[in-house]
Amino acid sequence: MTDVAALWIPILVSGVLVFIVSSLIHMVLPWHKNDYPKMPDEDKVLDALRPLAIPPGAYFMPRPASMKEMGSPEFMDKLKRGPVLMLQVRKNGPDAMGSRLGSWFLYSLVVSILAALVAGSALPAGAPHRSVFHFVALTAFVGYSLALWQMSIWYDRPWMLTIKSTIDGLIYALVTAETFALLWPR
Repeated sequence: MTDVAALWIPILVSGVLVFIVSSLIHMVLPWHKNDYPKMPDEDKVLDALRPLAIPPGAYFMPRPASMKEMGSPEFMDKLKRGPVLMLQVRKNGPDAMGSRLGSWFLYSLVVSILAALVAGSALPAGAPHRSVFHFVALTAFVGYSLALWQMSIWYDRPWMLTIKSTIDGLIYALVTAETFALLWPR
């Protein structure tokens, strides 16, 4: 068993490295360039929605008020007529990238802390590189990737987007695992 306090260096370094790698993936490589295509007739859609002043939030439409209404002929007609959509409305104005990047870095640290807790509870100081890599890679992969699949299963997020994000998560997990394996206390 290795105390998590002895793992603060690999936790911090892996968080920084994942932040750098994810920045390169999203800003330098064309990997995610077409994840969200432009909506047809975007200006018309924005002009139609703007007067409604929809507050920021996540919406599902049409949405029944109850399970009973879900089976009603009227609701079924709404589904058939469409459109059926999920809508994520964000605040107007420029994106607050600073707070998003800060939150992403904190999230990366949380994944690294959880990986440290799992690996540290199973492995002693001086554990072999392969063992450390194995425990940390599996834990970090779960932290970065598996919950993404729920969005495609339940909410029709395009599977290609989920698969690409899962591959990103695998890369982050491998970076985290190698960092821990190299910096594991001896």
